[in-house]
Amino acid sequence: MVDDDDAGWSVERRRFVVSGRVPGVGYRALAARAARALDLTGGALNLHDGRVEVVAEGPAHALDRLQSALATGPRLSRVDGVVIAPVEEGDPAPAFDVEF
Repeated sequence: MVDDDDAGWSVERRRFVVSGRVPGVGYRALAARAARALDLTGGALNLHDGRVEVVAEGPAHALDRLQSALATGPRLSRVDGVVIAPVEEGDPAPAFDVEF
């Protein structure tokens, strides 16, 4: 049996916090579509301060591609920044508005 790390497909879980004009413009739906296309699991939710949080799990290369999609955003959005932080082991998943 091949270990995930040996195959270059280790599973990671990352939290992306996106600022800018992101709520109300289809941002969470874009995040879900991009994540599903990359076979990632997780979800997205609007934060009370106007940012969007995306937590995703999957191979590192797929998470990197999701990061690129999040930095671009949908047509009506304006992404000012994407802060990436690994999720600590045992951190509970947020109560997502949109799951993928």
